[in-house]
Amino acid sequence: CEEIGLPYERQDQGPELPLNPNGLVPVIVDGDFVLWESNTILRYLAGRYGPESLLPHEPRARAEVERWIDWQATEFNSAWRYAFMAVVRKDPTFDDPRQIAASIKAWTRMLAILDERLAATKAFVAGAGFTLADIPIGLSVNRWFLTPIERPSFPAVDAYYERLSARPAFRKHGRNGIP
Repeated sequence: CEEIGLPYERQDQGPELPLNPNGLVPVIVDGDFVLWESNTILRYLAGRYGPESLLPHEPRARAEVERWIDWQATEFNSAWRYAFMAVVRKDPTFDDPRQIAASIKAWTRMLAILDERLAATKAFVAGAGFTLADIPIGLSVNRWFLTPIERPSFPAVDAYYERLSARPAFRKHGRNGIP
């Protein structure tokens, strides 16, 4: 919403929670339409209210954006979840040191893939311009930087994080000190 200038009200708990059968946020209510799942919400808002540059209509350009959104949801998130839940959230069900180490190793592999991609584009995930894919990936990168683990340097990811940080919406909702 912030990126495309839509007014919104943020509630981390409350009446919207029962609207998602998983009992989680985010959930949006747009008129009589209720939608949950963060990346689906991003696609919906970009398609309904955003500029075409966020989610292009041209099939190849759109596929590039969609690929990286899906990669974030399936590969990137899966890699960091265990380590993040153990180290940041301190969830006692994520306490196996071997699984924490494996998660950090997988997370590092995902960052290497992202670094290679960003070194090729020299800008953003799907190419020269900021797209919808940069929103969820940027938030995952923010978690990488704010999770207290040993991490190798990824110069293209570092530069990407700085580019994202120049965006007011990312500073407010991404690089705000919250992993």
